[in-house]
Amino acid sequence: MENKIFIKLTEEELSLGACYDFVQDDSCGGLALFVGTVRNNTKGKEVLKLDFSAYEPMAVKEMNLIALKAIETFGIHKIAIHHAIGNLAIGEVPVIIAVSSAHREAAFQACQFAIDTLKETVPIWKKEYFEDGQVWVNAHP
Repeated sequence: MENKIFIKLTEEELSLGACYDFVQDDSCGGLALFVGTVRNNTKGKEVLKLDFSAYEPMAVKEMNLIALKAIETFGIHKIAIHHAIGNLAIGEVPVIIAVSSAHREAAFQACQFAIDTLKETVPIWKKEYFEDGQVWVNAHP
């Protein structure tokens, strides 16, 4: 199963090409990609940057579980789940999910399942910075 899953949690810039290259396969007619980017506002308030932190061993374990569940549930061929940690500027990429399958529907479904589940279960926390302060968007230990 390890040659079907590519998990990465890193302070380095994420690579859409690396994710695409991993999942691409001649047997697959459907590739779905989700790229999350840092936007410049939230609820009408200007965002200056984001800071992501994680409980790394548990985050990687949970990301692997999501990948395994996506393969089991949707019958996909390969999946890559990459997430950045550290400070990210507006326009930078904190998360990429890439999925390949024989058909598009499974790829779309698995990709959505992966990002939705990641946001719910993986211990990665986001702090938003504004001109007048900062706020944790989700619970932090």
